[in-house]
Amino acid sequence: MELMNKTAAELSTLLASKEISAVELAKAALARTEAVDSQVGAYITTAGDAALAAAETIDKRRAAGDALPPLAGIPVAIKDNICTEGLLTTCASRMLYNFVPPYNATVMEKLAAQGAVITGKCNMDEFAMGSSCENSAMKITHNPHNLGCVPGGSSGGSAAVVASGQAPLSLGSDTGGSIRQPAAFCGVVGLKPTYGAVSRYGLIAFASSLDQIGPFARTVEDAAMLMDAVTGYDPAHDSTSAPAPFEGSLRKNLSPDMKGVRIGLPKEYFGAGISDEVRESVLAAAETYKSLGAEVSEISLPLVEYALPVYYILSSAEASSNLARFDGVKYGFRAEGCEELLDIYVKSRSQGFGPEVQRRIMLGTYVLSSGYYDAYYKKARAAQRKIREEFAGAFEKCDVILTPVAPTTAYELGSRTADPLEMYAGDICTVSVNIAGLPALVQPCGFDGGKLPIGMQLIGPRFGEQKLLNAGLAFEQASGLKNIIAAL
Repeated sequence: MELMNKTAAELSTLLASKEISAVELAKAALARTEAVDSQVGAYITTAGDAALAAAETIDKRRAAGDALPPLAGIPVAIKDNICTEGLLTTCASRMLYNFVPPYNATVMEKLAAQGAVITGKCNMDEFAMGSSCENSAMKITHNPHNLGCVPGGSSGGSAAVVASGQAPLSLGSDTGGSIRQPAAFCGVVGLKPTYGAVSRYGLIAFASSLDQIGPFARTVEDAAMLMDAVTGYDPAHDSTSAPAPFEGSLRKNLSPDMKGVRIGLPKEYFGAGISDEVRESVLAAAETYKSLGAEVSEISLPLVEYALPVYYILSSAEASSNLARFDGVKYGFRAEGCEELLDIYVKSRSQGFGPEVQRRIMLGTYVLSSGYYDAYYKKARAAQRKIREEFAGAFEKCDVILTPVAPTTAYELGSRTADPLEMYAGDICTVSVNIAGLPALVQPCGFDGGKLPIGMQLIGPRFGEQKLLNAGLAFEQASGLKNIIAAL
């Protein structure tokens, strides 16, 4: 039995019936990592001994007759900007190369309560700043479907670990598309939750008003299973978390019935810059929805044209503030040969942060500075409110919005690193969701001529995750595009 070819839901059933043990499954996951991760580079840190110990505990509890949650014994990989007590958390940065958190993020406490087996920490763009996973100070992650291509970013390692069959589930974070674009590039399911649906406590912040933790999985059902585990109100630690965001279990309430569901196709997302293969694949998905009884119509969201500059102004401003704490004094990297305090600050930050992080800190400091705050930051906040209002108006006419995820499929490693603006433009289809605080689901909808996955994006109203998962399940069942594991 090839365990790592199975979905999390299938593995959960096998574990519950005692056809397999959690230790057996953990060993299978670690063996797969041993076999393929030298090619993929998905993990920064593996946690083999701890994973086996956790799996052994689950087996003992199951043997004792304990009633265990669905995730008990399931391997889960974690993006390396989520704090894990006793396990390295580097943010793929030289600045935090040796940081071992003394506490767990809230999502890690929730996973522990569910009995999930943590297999390691995944590579990412440094401090979640990037769209290709090439900005890591630790290593380069490769797309499992074509090792010469990027996996997407910033959660590239979390997408690649699922796509390469090393873990059935993983967690990433999404600030402007960092779950959704890698999910599209790697042919897996990725869910960016509504802002506030998942606690951000223990997520090392990039842009606090935009960041959200969310799941990667091979199927929509698996994504719902992991989302059920990590969502919830966290008043003790996160003032932005929402009370009772969902009624009941997202997984248990899944329904593929699309009759009468209104799907909007915003014309602004299908114009110039979107490759023909991506456009045609997403429009074909719309036809599939029509055949399932959904009502598909064109809508307009003219203000999304401003989403990209708004996003980079707001996110860089917050990054400038959030990353000020990394100064070479309290923890992490400290430059050598410093003679005074200012010297420590300047040299540690110059040597500890990579070029992309420095670029965004400088941009954020600029837009927050005296004389430029009103001209840039204040106007960006006003535009953000308008974009939110426009989406709210659109959801009065439709239940779900269907768009591409990125203008192209995965591109070659190194092909865009010399031009940051070209890299930023790849976020054009995703950043508006974070600006508006909305949920969005990405899943595969086809392949391009080079056999690289094409993803589609379903956007929902605030706390509309159930609508998205239902629509995603309906397409998944109709298309058969699920549980795609790269042949390595």
